Parts: sequence; C-alpha cells; structure tokens
Amino acid sequence: MYSMKDLSPSITDMIRFDHSHVMLTSHQYVVTKKPAVKKALAETVCDALEIHATLEEEIFYPAMRALGLGGAALAKSVPEHKEMRALIASIRRGDASSARYDELFCELMRDVIHHVADEETVLLPDAERSMTKRRLNELGVQMTSRRMQLLAPKAGKAAVNTAIGFSSSTTAVVLSAVSALLVGRFLTKKLA
Repeated sequence: MYSMKDLSPSITDMIRFDHSHVMLTSHQYVVTKKPAVKKALAETVCDALEIHATLEEEIFYPAMRALGLGGAALAKSVPEHKEMRALIASIRRGDASSARYDELFCELMRDVIHHVADEETVLLPDAERSMTKRRLNELGVQMTSRRMQLLAPKAGKAAVNTAIGFSSSTTAVVLSAVSALLVGRFLTKKLA
C-alpha cells in the first residue's frame, strides 16, 4: 500500500508543472482573439498565478528559509509576487477589448518569465540538492492539500474559462499529457 507521500509529486515537480501550465495558457493568448477568449485566458493565468504564489509563500519559501536556502532569489520572490498581484488586479479591472489590456497581460507575462527563470535555475535546484526526496514529497502533499482548498471556490469559474479560452485540440493535448504523467507515475511506483 502506498501513502500520499509515495504517490505525490515532489513540491519542485509541482512548481515546474504550475510554471508550464501558466506558460501554455499564455501562449494561447493572441491579441486578435475575441475579447471573451482573451478574458478567459487572462483569468486562467491570473487564478493560477495567485494560487501558485500563495502556495509558494505558505509552504515552499518557509521550507527554504528554514534551511537557509535561496539567497537573493528567495529574498526578491515575495516582492515579485506582490508586483504580479498588482498587475493581476489591473487586468481584472480592465476591458479585454482594449490595447491596454493586452499590454498589461504582456507585462505580467514578462514578469512571470523572469520570476520563473530564477526559481527554476536557483530555488528548485537548491531544494533538490538540500532536501531528501521524502521531504520534497511531504511538501508536495501539503501543496496539493492547500491547492484544493484554494481552488475549490474557483472551480466553476476555472472550468468555464478553460472551455472558453482553450481550443478543443489544446484541451485534449493537456488532458492527455496530464493523464500520461499520472499513469506513468503510478506505474513507476507500482513496479518499484
């Protein structure tokens, strides 16, 4: 019998998955799309970023600080999250049919790309070098549990935005990739 700690992705894998999800969604955003589609895609990105930032601030960053890891990259992460939240608020107040809306979304994604680069080249490798696999998985379980709490009130909105924002072919590719990841992880644990 396997515990959640055995089956859960590590916290670093989950953070990378969140980064990929936001990037994939942002690549669907094209300024010539209908305002309703742009709004749905922007909302999907904004919700994902807000949840992701909260998870990092509540679970990942404290675990890093406790071990004295992350240095300057960690020190600037929370202020960067604050800047992203300000941009998200502006996007949510904006009109998806305006050029300003497109500019705000592009500014947000520039900030996200910079932030992701620091995390994936400094923070995540530091965590993987310094924490045991078991500890990374324990943090992954905590992140999963907290994510469900944060996502629950937004689940309906997230489903609608996904249906509006993503083409059916993109949705099928994403669902196939997630399914393959989960099945592969289960089989790897089962065969080990």
